[in-house]
Amino acid sequence: MLPVTSMIPVEEARERILAYFGRLEPERKPLLDALGQVLAEDVVAPFDIPPLDNTAMDGYAVRAADTAGASEAAPVQLRVIADLAAGYVLETPVGPGEAVRIMTGAPVPPGADAIVPFEETDEALRGINEAARKAGSVRVLKAANPGANIRRRGEDVQAGSTVIPAGRVLRPSEIGVLASIGLTHVTVIRRPVVAILSTGDEITPPGEPLLPGRIYDANAYSVAALVRKYGGIPRILGIARDTVEDLTAKIREGLDADMLVTSAGVSRGDFDVVKDVLAREGNIDFWTVRMRPGKPLAFGAFTAPGGRKVPHLGLPGNPVSSMVSFELFGRPAIFTMLGRSDWERPTVRAISRDYVRNPDGRRFYARCIVTRGDDGRWYADLTGPQGSGMLTSMSAANALAVIPEDVPAANPGDEIECIMLDWEHAP
Repeated sequence: MLPVTSMIPVEEARERILAYFGRLEPERKPLLDALGQVLAEDVVAPFDIPPLDNTAMDGYAVRAADTAGASEAAPVQLRVIADLAAGYVLETPVGPGEAVRIMTGAPVPPGADAIVPFEETDEALRGINEAARKAGSVRVLKAANPGANIRRRGEDVQAGSTVIPAGRVLRPSEIGVLASIGLTHVTVIRRPVVAILSTGDEITPPGEPLLPGRIYDANAYSVAALVRKYGGIPRILGIARDTVEDLTAKIREGLDADMLVTSAGVSRGDFDVVKDVLAREGNIDFWTVRMRPGKPLAFGAFTAPGGRKVPHLGLPGNPVSSMVSFELFGRPAIFTMLGRSDWERPTVRAISRDYVRNPDGRRFYARCIVTRGDDGRWYADLTGPQGSGMLTSMSAANALAVIPEDVPAANPGDEIECIMLDWEHAP
């Protein structure tokens, strides 16, 4: 396919990118390793939870009828026949006038139909000590209703029911539910492997001496961090120099991945080497998007050995452009491969406190800090100068303010849409 020379809208670019991706195959993972992944199949409960009626409080298992009329002025005295801890079962039934001292989580003994908390007996008055625990009787200070403080068998999960449906993202709570039915492993959609390649003779890996005219490779690390944050497995390939041979060799190292991401070498001034390699090794779908920052965005696919197509996202070289572009296009691609459809970030309508100029008819994504004012409304403040080489403007931001293509500027007091990147920093 020949490259498209005109700019295309953000929505069209995303639609064309996502057309290359689908949900990946399932894999079997240990529970903790599956955190954040999408469940590939329904999980059905093999038994009830709780498996037996059990007590929700420390107290005494009693027959509710035996406590009728009990009060502090006229307590009812019951004979204590046993002391039952969680993890043990008492087969001896509770008869008339009897009680069993019981700890939270222990199965309710037969014959009992209510739990009287310690606070409603004279145990608190006696004090918690060996003599109190071995007391042969207890005085109940308040009548109990049938079923009081009892968790019924199967009230949480019933045998044969779907505990967690396929398609659910596994959070800590889901991991706990799976463990509660005895699972150690679970089948989930596997995480995509994303190969990340930086290009340019001027790029130096962090940790090496920085020669005059060179810069450290921030893009590979910021993009790799985004890949990991959004559920993928980043694989940094290193740096390709500005030759067809070196770029081709480095790209071929990444063709066993699910997606290849490159940074730099996609603007009109320095696109020739990348274009030649793309044309020879695969195809280009488009390379410019009507957005700022991030206009020079290349997308297409390389052909791996065996004919498999590996989608390629060519990010701009400026670090802010690279991160914004990955937020808008790389994140949805990763979510799609994970089997997730919730890739759209939440947005708020905020009052701009700054003048935001949009000079050239592209959609402008301005880095900003969104906070809630004393009046309950959201407010947006720019993080400072908006140059696409100023990575600290992304570090300070918790949102992207969106200035549409047909809006030349946002003035202080205007309401603007803000894409939230980080709710934790939006007090």
